[in-house]
Amino acid sequence: MDYGHGIPPPQWIQRLQESEGGLDKFSKGYEIMGLNVDKSGNIIYREWAPNATRASLIGEFNNWDSNSHPMEKNEYGVWELVLPTKDGQSVIPHNTKIKISLVFPSGERADRLPAWISRVTQDLSVSTLYDAVFWNPELPYEFKNKAPAKPLSAKIYEAHVGISTSEYRVGTYSEFTKNVLPRISKLGYNVIQLMAIMEHAYYASFGYQVTNYFAVSSRYGTPDQLKELIDTAHGLGITVLLDVVHSHASNNVLDGLNQFDGTDHLYFHEGVKGRHSLWDSRLFNYGSHEVLRFLLSNLRFYMEEYKFDGFRFDGVTSMLYKHHGMGTGFSGGYPEYFGPAVDEESIVYLMLANEMLHQIYPNVITIAEDVSGMPALCLPRSFGGIGFDYRLAMAIPDMWIKLLKEKRDEDWDLVNICHTLTNRRHLEKTIAYAESHDQALVGDKTLIFWLADKEMYTHMSVMSDRTPIIDRALGLHKLIRLITHALGGEGYLNFEGNEFGHPEWLDFPREGNGNSYHYARRQWNLVDDDLLRYKYLNAFDAAMQHTEEKHGWLHSSQAYISLKHQTDKVVVFERAKCLFVFNFHWSNSYTDYRVGVDIPGTYKIILNSDRREFGGHERIDETVNYPTTSMEWNGRKNWLHVYVPTRTALVLALE
Repeated sequence: MDYGHGIPPPQWIQRLQESEGGLDKFSKGYEIMGLNVDKSGNIIYREWAPNATRASLIGEFNNWDSNSHPMEKNEYGVWELVLPTKDGQSVIPHNTKIKISLVFPSGERADRLPAWISRVTQDLSVSTLYDAVFWNPELPYEFKNKAPAKPLSAKIYEAHVGISTSEYRVGTYSEFTKNVLPRISKLGYNVIQLMAIMEHAYYASFGYQVTNYFAVSSRYGTPDQLKELIDTAHGLGITVLLDVVHSHASNNVLDGLNQFDGTDHLYFHEGVKGRHSLWDSRLFNYGSHEVLRFLLSNLRFYMEEYKFDGFRFDGVTSMLYKHHGMGTGFSGGYPEYFGPAVDEESIVYLMLANEMLHQIYPNVITIAEDVSGMPALCLPRSFGGIGFDYRLAMAIPDMWIKLLKEKRDEDWDLVNICHTLTNRRHLEKTIAYAESHDQALVGDKTLIFWLADKEMYTHMSVMSDRTPIIDRALGLHKLIRLITHALGGEGYLNFEGNEFGHPEWLDFPREGNGNSYHYARRQWNLVDDDLLRYKYLNAFDAAMQHTEEKHGWLHSSQAYISLKHQTDKVVVFERAKCLFVFNFHWSNSYTDYRVGVDIPGTYKIILNSDRREFGGHERIDETVNYPTTSMEWNGRKNWLHVYVPTRTALVLALE
């Protein structure tokens, strides 16, 4: 029977129920597999390696002797070893190095890092390879704060711990907790999306070449320090999401999953099907029972052990299709989504993952990074959907970059801009963003760089002349972000530093740049300097988040656009009983500009991008009231007059 991708084949759910006790128990594989310590202090180690003929646990505790602690293999290819306590103490000391030593049918012996290991470390003075560490602290971290309620409006701050320092080095979990969390809270964001947390071999991969799925990156500190970060965020009322990479895995053999038991196909598909040519990485076999256990348990582990509140799934487009989205344009035709190119095993995995997470954690948030527009991606399984809460509006930042790169704002097509901002499946929630980490990477440019790179280093001081380039940059940066925020989706995302117009792109230390950290950091000193204009953009971003928090347009129904005037360059729309007026004109200001509004009454300005504190010209008197006149205008029942200066945005609400 062909189930398409409307509902996961019932035999999967039934099979897990019969053989594993259901999704709940199945997704707790980390309590069975890997290294676990029972209540008596005994260590039980299990590893799936069916091709191996012999296996033993080696490490500093037994002088790396492969004959000292042999393991036994069961009928499913799982090796097991029990290490009883000795004199009441664990046989393997906390924070000491270990490996599994395997013998293959050829007689070859190879050492591997345990696949479910929860701690790996790297000593770059010795090798770029990771060492597995037995992590068993005497006093585990105790969480103090409850997770906040699921936000009605998800305002997401996308962040990378390593770059979150102004210094020329890798930042730490503890520094992020102390220095960055207060900034995020003050700005008004209620969700953090942490990138590059799962351990990855190459720092410059931005976390997208994962080697050790259950280990958080040791570059930034210890597991307890990450727990403190999440705990502190919860205390500030902030939800924390993990950027999870289940779309592919690192090619590494010696410290990754590749060729773990000597075969090409343990966790991955065999041959070409198991390799992503563009990313030079391995592709999971989502149809495998044990791979499903590994990946579903991985999600559950981060929810239970670290108290994450959900996930942004990376590379979902690559997972959904056998062509991985490479060399393919999506027109929106249903044959693209329901034809032979669709990878049903991947879809079933994503459905099972969302089913498990939402069943066990009602407040969980899952976000799909998908550019294809797969129908029902963000509908629950009961509606025939894949089950995500949100998808990323990946066409929006592409539009803004293309406009800034190729056209003068005099030539912008406001109809097309509004279409792109509202072109989404309105029963499926979307996260809008003007730019994310993708646009910040070297090789591209951030919005502020496209707007003002010629004068970023010479005219961002309040002591310097306010040139036409800087004036345009400040004005359009605010307008682009606000119209994206208010019109583009049911959630909003910003990459750290972009809120204040971070002046430089992001480039991790690598051979091509002399292993420099110059661009692998965030220059918080710039926004903290009262003599620089970055403070204006930061203040506007904060005002935007706090205004939304009060009026809730992100979780309100779709906006009604009453005006898209190409000549005047004016856009007017209503959402959440707020009236938004944007003037994108490069030189014209309009007095007594008539705009339609549905709800009658007296309106007041609640946000104005022209305020001096936002780097504006203070041309608007916000003490003025705006009463409506009961007469139809632009398809609305009432109208009012506003003064809207050039490159200014206004938000009004009933008094």
